[in-house]
Amino acid sequence: MTTLDLITREDLEAFKKELFEKLEKFNINNKSYKEKQWLRSSEVRKLLKISAGTLQNLRIKGVLKYEKLGGIFYYAHSDIEQLLGEIGRS
Repeated sequence: MTTLDLITREDLEAFKKELFEKLEKFNINNKSYKEKQWLRSSEVRKLLKISAGTLQNLRIKGVLKYEKLGGIFYYAHSDIEQLLGEIGRS
């Protein structure tokens, strides 16, 4: 003998509310790179599709400005866009 669970309209409304809350929270925690003002090294490497060594060379040569905070390198998104623009023009 099987037991049937009845789903009421209130159950569906509660589920919908919970689902949208989780989706909104997920979207807030996963900002796209364009929405961020500062990017970490790993994000820059993914965005530019370069290795850690290449990123280090860009820092050493002064091609890409950075800020170091507590051992973590941060790069301004605007500087990365500018670099990409210069590469596109050459």
